[in-house]
Amino acid sequence: MSSGFNTDVRVGERVFHVQTEDRGPTHLVIDTAVYQAGRVVHRRSANYDDFAASGDFSPEALKQRVAEQHRAVIEALRDRELDTDAVTASAPSAGGAAAIEVQLLNPGSWLSGGKVSLDVAIVRRSSGEPEAGADVAAWIEGALQEEKHSGKGDHGGRVKIQFSLPPLGKGDLALVIQARAAACSDEIRFTMRSRATNTPAPITQ
Repeated sequence: MSSGFNTDVRVGERVFHVQTEDRGPTHLVIDTAVYQAGRVVHRRSANYDDFAASGDFSPEALKQRVAEQHRAVIEALRDRELDTDAVTASAPSAGGAAAIEVQLLNPGSWLSGGKVSLDVAIVRRSSGEPEAGADVAAWIEGALQEEKHSGKGDHGGRVKIQFSLPPLGKGDLALVIQARAAACSDEIRFTMRSRATNTPAPITQ
């Protein structure tokens, strides 16, 4: 994943984290996600296939496009033009009665001895009842190899995902957990602080 921009923005009493990244070269998309308390509340993506194939393309010009999209989302956020009350921008139906919520049940003990062990629950946002059969994926964003690890929720809406901690990059790191059930989806994200020893500090939502 290419480098991007990260900015914390205060709007009234709420603090949002805005992250914009170039997903190239395999995915020619500039992606901006707005987070609050670890949850995606808005997303904006722009494909740049045509730009990459044009004579105007250069790494500097691409970085400028990433910066411009980042600034535009921040300005829209400050001007209160974004619907940040939605669950996620990528799940249009997520505001309905069938909306789901991802919960990490062991936020303080998910990493031990270089092994990641995630106890995840998927519930219906309206009632708190378990959502059975959801497809769940987790990965370390910012790792040198961002490999997704998946599982499926049982009848009680629970799933355990385990994998070895991958080699970490030097930039911003995050544990990301996504879930999908029917037309609904949810995502939570926990920021991590990388260390020279490649051992992450405790996560904070």
